Amino acid sequence: MTNPSLRQLDIFAQMVAAGSLTRCAQTLGVSSAVIERDMASLEMRLGYRLFDDIRGAARLTPAGRRTAQAMTLLAQDDPEDWAEEATPAPTPQPVPSPAPPPALPELLLEADAQLPSLQATPPPANRAIILATPAPVFGHFQDALTAFEAANDDIAITLDLSVQSALEAARAIESLRADIAYFYALEEPAGLPSRYGWSEQVNLYAGADHPLARAGSVSRGDLTITPQLAVDPRNGLRPIIDAALARGGARLGPVMLETDNMFDIITALREGAGCFAAFGPMARDLGRMSGIRRLALDVPLPAIEVRQTVNERSLSRPGVQALADFLFL
Repeated sequence: MTNPSLRQLDIFAQMVAAGSLTRCAQTLGVSSAVIERDMASLEMRLGYRLFDDIRGAARLTPAGRRTAQAMTLLAQDDPEDWAEEATPAPTPQPVPSPAPPPALPELLLEADAQLPSLQATPPPANRAIILATPAPVFGHFQDALTAFEAANDDIAITLDLSVQSALEAARAIESLRADIAYFYALEEPAGLPSRYGWSEQVNLYAGADHPLARAGSVSRGDLTITPQLAVDPRNGLRPIIDAALARGGARLGPVMLETDNMFDIITALREGAGCFAAFGPMARDLGRMSGIRRLALDVPLPAIEVRQTVNERSLSRPGVQALADFLFL
């Protein structure tokens, strides 16, 4: 598939259908090691485990089952992408030309100028509650969601993992594709009533032997001559990270690698190829890895807020407000 993010999710769907690592590898015509590496990379990006025993029975974790259910919504959003055969991604190539300073995405800072107006039509009364959220945020409250379902077995909940930004959340609310939506933002967006959940600090990481990793303090000037590693431009996290870097006045050097394959990112970091910006579960995983260090910035980068918005047209439906409040406990 052309989109590495969708490719990894497609391989996950193939794993679920095949029921074992060996059968999935045979179906796709690749080695088991390739499938296992892609699944490990996807789990790192999502921030939670998908399988309990991928080399054996390949049992889905509770979060893995939820993610598998959410694949139906993703397939409906991008049917042509999901119809393509999942083939191994090509080896990422460096991007040699220097990148200009990133433009600050308006969807994070001037949402009042872009957010669609809400229509008055309420969702069907018998429809399942749709909870839209970035996948790493789902990993944060998956236990609370499981507890809510156990206590309210008459309420059906559908998960949508396609929302990342305030603009995407507003569109999901406006089109009735979400009753509750979580999203990332640098601040509360005008035009989209929401409440603050928590913040995730954006940090920069480099290989342990990189000069900036050994420095006691790293200035913005140091960053301008440091090559950058980044997630794929089509990854929904990319504009959010770029916005935080721009807001924090952190102009990095040329982009040397753009990929959603975290193993390639980790290898490049350890080889001293540049620095990589991350937040949330991905940042915490990087911080615990050998051979990688967080840069000691003289001025911290902005934090990414995780916010929740509730569709006002859904408040009359049983369980919507209760679920929204329960996830905040």
